Amino acid sequence: MFAFVARQPILNGEKEVFAYELLFRDGKNNCFPAAKFEAQQKSVPQDEAVKLGLDDISCQKPSFINFEHETLAKGLPSSLDPQTVVVELEENEAPHEDLINACKNIRNMGFQIAIDDPRLERGFNDFLPFVDIVKVDIAKHGKNQIAQKIPGLKNANVKLVAEQVESQQDFLACRDMGFDYFQGYFFSKPENLAHRAIPASKLSLVELIAETSSVTFNVDKINQIIERDAALSYMLLRFINNPLVNKRYKITSLRHALTYMGEVEIKKFIALLALANLSDDKPLELLHLSLVRAKFCDLVAHEKKMGDNPPTGFMVGLFSLLDALMDQSMKEIVMQMPIVDEVKFALCGGQNDFALYLMLVRAFESATWLKVKKIADLLELDQKRLHALFNESILWGNGVRQSISPHFPKPRLN
Repeated sequence: MFAFVARQPILNGEKEVFAYELLFRDGKNNCFPAAKFEAQQKSVPQDEAVKLGLDDISCQKPSFINFEHETLAKGLPSSLDPQTVVVELEENEAPHEDLINACKNIRNMGFQIAIDDPRLERGFNDFLPFVDIVKVDIAKHGKNQIAQKIPGLKNANVKLVAEQVESQQDFLACRDMGFDYFQGYFFSKPENLAHRAIPASKLSLVELIAETSSVTFNVDKINQIIERDAALSYMLLRFINNPLVNKRYKITSLRHALTYMGEVEIKKFIALLALANLSDDKPLELLHLSLVRAKFCDLVAHEKKMGDNPPTGFMVGLFSLLDALMDQSMKEIVMQMPIVDEVKFALCGGQNDFALYLMLVRAFESATWLKVKKIADLLELDQKRLHALFNESILWGNGVRQSISPHFPKPRLN
């Protein structure tokens, strides 16, 4: 069980999540914290941080995990499942022969192996019989050098992951070169910035956002909007009957939900519902990232005792990727969205508390631990508490994602 961890998605060519790379703050160079994990297995931890298992962190997807050479020499923890864990190695972390021997041992245990950013020199070919996946940092190697090496890698029957893919142009170029998977936040960037109005088919969703951003709550008006769209009605009830939200009663209508859950929680779920439908042609991971951010910013706002009607912290996180969801600049799109001024200001780069919350959750996503510490100090919040809130947000986002996606496959590495 882990308290201090970040994850970064690895997507396939269809922009669907294939796996997550896990980064551990309490491990050297973000590696698996073997010593702390073993100590934790022998004793009951005393801190209050919310701890996650690998399945929780990776949302039932495969996990790419880095290990220190010392850990590999001693042997991997028996609790790790070869069916869902990919062992990630750096070519320059150990002497050449030692690393090859480590690869042989790991393969014998049933794990797949990924080599992270090899030098792509002649000696690298010695590893190819023992690895399944090669990760290449496209920011460190020239495109011509990469393109020359790809045919040989393909002939060796390894899968290729492009790292540091930060734009749609990088994604398309790497896909054309023959990469199988892509790591980076290219999917969270607008594809083609366009100046256009929100489509008429989406206007009912904008009306919903307007109602959830208001201090008042007009249940009759919201009922009218939702009743016009059978899909909206279905998705709302599916959200509200999610076990993470409601473990006791089956909710059958908006009015029933309002009575059971209260106005503020209903506002959050209606905003979420609207966003899910606005993003129906985008990668699911983009919406998933919005969910985790929404919950985290909401929890931090509660820690800071900010008002929650309307649920401003939740809205800031939820709408933080609107530019990518709608392929418009953030400033242009918030002008069309009926959201409160504090949210607009933070989303457009203004400096307020909500902007700090966004900076903080991005630091967690990228495992920029020094930045997490700096912002925690600015907010006068305990780092361990913030890690617990982030982990809670991951669990919540995982649960809601399963309500959104009708097809939620189990991990598969081959």
